[in-house]
Amino acid sequence: MDPAARVTQLVAPLLAEQGLELFDVEFKAGTLRVSVDRPGGIDLDAIASATEQVSTLLDREDPVPDQTYTLEVSSPGVERPLRTPAHFRRYVGTTVAVKTTPDVEGERRIQGRLDAADDEGITVDGRRLAYGEIERARTVFEWGPAPKPTSKKKKAATS
Repeated sequence: MDPAARVTQLVAPLLAEQGLELFDVEFKAGTLRVSVDRPGGIDLDAIASATEQVSTLLDREDPVPDQTYTLEVSSPGVERPLRTPAHFRRYVGTTVAVKTTPDVEGERRIQGRLDAADDEGITVDGRRLAYGEIERARTVFEWGPAPKPTSKKKKAATS
């Protein structure tokens, strides 16, 4: 079993006990990145507590034997990486950015509405892609409208 899968098995129940969701685990270049979330968002206190508990568990269980690594426990961020079919299904209807693998015909960078996601692939703005054709994908944070500038007269009146 690969390290990320083993860590997922160990950490998911521990985080669930704290009311947290294990969003993703990635083991790459000596860094074990554990992304956690919860409904309504996550704060630094929850991340600090999760880091302590995850670190203690991983020290005891040693899921990555004979390798040193740096543990990072964090939020998945505003623009979340999408790696699994479950991630994609969760964000159907939102805007995503996808970079395809070099061998895929057409534009390699696609940004648009995630129309559908199933076990085989996704549909973004009507374009069907298999998961094997996706190099990277993430959600796109959409800012609200820019605030209207106030006139000098209004600023003077409120001072």
